[in-house]
Amino acid sequence: MTRPNARGRSRDQRPSFKGIGRAIRYLTHYKGQALLPYLFLVIATLSQLAVPSMVRAILDAVTSGYVADQVRQALDKIPAQFVSAALPKILEALKYPSTLTVDQLRVRLDADVNNAPHLLVNALIAIVIFAALRGIFAFLQAFWAEKNSQAVAYDLRNDLYAKIQNLSFSYHDKNQTGQLMIRATDDVEKVRLFIGQGLLQLVGAVILLTGTVIILFTSNASLAWTAMPILPIALVLFLIFGSVSQPMFIKVQQKLSALNTVLQENLAGIKVIKAFTREKEQQAKFRVAADATMNQAIAISRLFTFLFPLVFLIANLGQAAILYVGGKQIISGLLTLGEWQEFSLYLVYLFFPVAQFGFIITQMGQAAASAERIFEILDAKSDIVDSPNAKTLPEVKGEVKFENVTFRYFGGGEPVLNKVSFTAEPGETIALLGATGSGKTSIINLLPRFYDPTEGRITIDGYDLREVTLDSLRSQIGIVLQETTLFGGTIRENIAFGKPDATLEEIQAAAKAAAAHDFIMSFPDGYDTHVGERGTTLSGGQKQRIAIARALLLNPHILILDDSTSSVDLATEAQIQAALEKLMKGRTSFVIAQRISTVMNADKILVLDKGAIVAQGRHADLMENEPIYAEIYNSQLLPESAHAAGED
Repeated sequence: MTRPNARGRSRDQRPSFKGIGRAIRYLTHYKGQALLPYLFLVIATLSQLAVPSMVRAILDAVTSGYVADQVRQALDKIPAQFVSAALPKILEALKYPSTLTVDQLRVRLDADVNNAPHLLVNALIAIVIFAALRGIFAFLQAFWAEKNSQAVAYDLRNDLYAKIQNLSFSYHDKNQTGQLMIRATDDVEKVRLFIGQGLLQLVGAVILLTGTVIILFTSNASLAWTAMPILPIALVLFLIFGSVSQPMFIKVQQKLSALNTVLQENLAGIKVIKAFTREKEQQAKFRVAADATMNQAIAISRLFTFLFPLVFLIANLGQAAILYVGGKQIISGLLTLGEWQEFSLYLVYLFFPVAQFGFIITQMGQAAASAERIFEILDAKSDIVDSPNAKTLPEVKGEVKFENVTFRYFGGGEPVLNKVSFTAEPGETIALLGATGSGKTSIINLLPRFYDPTEGRITIDGYDLREVTLDSLRSQIGIVLQETTLFGGTIRENIAFGKPDATLEEIQAAAKAAAAHDFIMSFPDGYDTHVGERGTTLSGGQKQRIAIARALLLNPHILILDDSTSSVDLATEAQIQAALEKLMKGRTSFVIAQRISTVMNADKILVLDKGAIVAQGRHADLMENEPIYAEIYNSQLLPESAHAAGED
C-alpha cells in the first residue's frame, strides 16, 4: 500500500517552483554576503560585454591603417589632375569629410597610418585589462556563491534534522527511514547546486542577454531585428520543457528514495538475509528498484535529446539569416569588418545564454522537485507538541492515572486501547500482561506522550500530560525498550546519553545497578570501549544491561521496562532483578515481561485482551478470582517456571 507522505506530492498536484523560492530565501540569513557573488557577477559580465568593442577597434585600426596606406601609395602614382577629379569619390569611400583638400587628405592618410599601431596596442591592452577583470571577478563570484550555497545546505540540513527529531512517532510510522535520509542528503545537494551554480548562471544569463540586446539595437537595429525571433521561440520551448520535466524529476527522486530504502533495510538486516540465504532474492529486489530509477532517468534524457538539437537548429537558422543580412550591408558599405566582427561576437553572447537556459531549466527543475520534498518535511505538523499554556511538570511523586483512555493509531481504525482506566500509586510496580496486540506497548507509549490518547486523559500527580511540557515530562521517565538502541561511541557515552555531564562514578553506579559493570571492566578499555554500529560488537544481554544503566542514571521517578530482561540469561536476570527491586522502591514502575518473577512480585497486574483491561490485581488474588489470568499463567508462565526450577 502506498504511504501518503512517503510518495511526496499527490499525483493530481501541479508542479510548483514555490519550494525553490523558499530555499533561495535562506540566502537572506546572510544579508550582504549573499549579494557579493551577484555584485561580482555584474562586474564580470560588464567586462565581458566590453571585449567585442575592443575587437572592433583593433580590426578597424588595422583595416583603416592598411587602406590609408594603400590610398596614400596610389595618390603618389596618380597624376595630380586626376587626383583632384577623383577626390570626392575617394573621400566618400574613406568616409572622410567632403570638405578636405588633397593636401589635407594626405595629412589625414599619414595620421591614420601612423595612429594604427597605437590604436592596436591600446585596444589590446584594454582587452587584457577587461579579461583580467572578468577572470578575477568570475573567481570571486564562484567562490562566494559556493560559500553561500554551502551555508544554505547547512541550514537546510540542520532544520531538517531538528524537524525530524521533533516530529511525532505517528509521522515516523508513516515514513520510511531511507526516504527521510535521501531528502536530507541528495535533495538538499540538488537545491544547493542550483543556488550555488544554477541561480548565478540564471542571473548572469539574464544580465548578459539584456546587455547584448541593448548593444545590438544601438549598434545595428536592422541586424538586431533579424536575430530577435530566436529568443521568444527558444524561451517558449524552455518553458514547456520546464513544466514537462519537473514532474519527471520528482519521480526520479521518488525512485531514488525507494532505492535508498531497499539499501538501508538490507544493510540493517544483513544478518537475517545471510541467515536465511536470501541474498539472491534481495539482489533481485534491489535490481528492480535500480531499474526503475534508471528508466526514469533515461526518460528525462530522452526529453533532453529532443530539446537541445531543436534549439540549436533554431539558433543556426537565425545565424544564417544574420549572415545574409550582414553580408549585404558589408557589400553596400553600410557595415565595416570591425563592426561585423563586433556584432558577431555579441551574437554569440545572445545565443550562449539562450543555450544556457536549457541547462539552467534542467537544474531548476531538479532543485524545485527536491525543494518541495524538503519543505514537505519542514511543513509537516507534529501531532505531539507543547500546548500554548503548557506548564513545567514539577518533581513528581509518581501517581499515574488512566481515565477512560481510548487510542487509535493515525486516528482511525479499530482502537488498540478501549476505555482503559487504572491507577498506579507512587512507588508501585505495575506488570502488564497479555497476548501480542493486546495493548501493552500502547500503554507505555502513551506515558511519555509518544502519542496522545484519542479519547480520555492520562495524569501524573493530577497533571494532564497534554498540559505540561514534553521536556519536563520525559526527563522524569526512564525507559528501557525491548529493542535496544546504542549509538556510535564509547560505552561511557552510551550510558550517559541522557545525562552527558554525569561523572564516571555516577556512570559506574548505574552500571553496577544494572549488572553491567563486571563485563564492561572485562574489556581492555573498560568504559572507553567503542561499540560498533547499533552496538553490534556487544551481545544482546550486554546491550540490554547498558540500556538499563542508561535509564537508571537519570534517577527517574517513573520507570518503563519493556520486556527489559528478555535478552539475558536467568543468572544475569536474577542480578538485574535484585538491583531493580532496590531501585524501584519509591518509583512507579511499568513492566512488560514474560518472566514469572516480575509478574508474581508486582504490586498490581493488568491483564489486557484486545485493548481492554479484563482483570487487575495482585498475583495471588488473580489466581484465586480471575480464571482468565489463571489460564494465561498456566499456559504461558507456569511452563517457564517449571523450566527454571528444573535448571536450579
